[in-house]
This record gives sequence, C-alpha cells and structure tokens, in this order.
Amino acid sequence: MYFVYILKSQKDQSLYTGLTINIKKRLVEHNSGVSRYTKTKMPWKLVWCSIFPNQHTAALFEKYLKTASGIAFMRKRLLR
Repeated sequence: MYFVYILKSQKDQSLYTGLTINIKKRLVEHNSGVSRYTKTKMPWKLVWCSIFPNQHTAALFEKYLKTASGIAFMRKRLLR
C-alpha cells in the first residue's frame, strides 16, 4: 500500500504533500527534522491521507495535487 498525504505546518499553516509506504514513520521523520524541506516549518500535523494499491497510481495523484488545479481541488474538496 502507498499513502499520499497532506501535512499542515503548525508554525506557519503551510501545506506539504508527500508519498510514502509508512505514514507513521514518515510523520515522525518530518517532525524530527530528518526531511530537509520540512524541517524549518516543524511541527507538522497530518490533515489528510489516502491509500493507493500501487506506487504508480499514488505517484500520479501526488503529482496532480502539486499542480495549480490540484491545489485548488485539495483546498476545495480535501481540506474543508
């Protein structure tokens, strides 16, 4: 199983979208400063997550969420 997830920074309310096979471990990594991009905006809170059966589908959805239309979709439909 593959997880596409959205985190929200409790420091500045920014969002981060990612893909992983172990959501619990990945959240710990984001909040312990292991992840280079997210370490300056800790702490992070998981605000949305979805499970996909294969990596290809998960990667396509993660990539979509990082586009302008994907960001609009995320804010309108996933983060209400």
